[in-house]
Amino acid sequence: MYAWIWRRLPGRWPAKTALAAGLILVAGLVLWYAFFPWLEERIRFDHGVVQNGTPSSPAHSPGQRPTIPGG
Repeated sequence: MYAWIWRRLPGRWPAKTALAAGLILVAGLVLWYAFFPWLEERIRFDHGVVQNGTPSSPAHSPGQRPTIPGG
């Protein structure tokens, strides 16, 4: 696939290299400023889940042995 793209770019290798770098830069900018903000609205990686409006408490205090139900 990359060989096909390289053959389709106009000019000799210095022009092809500059054009390929420019295309990569444009693709990166489109992803950074358009696609990733759109995706972030739909997939919230930085939002925690809180149940019943209160934070969860630990099952046991440090230094204490946890109790085993039925044991």
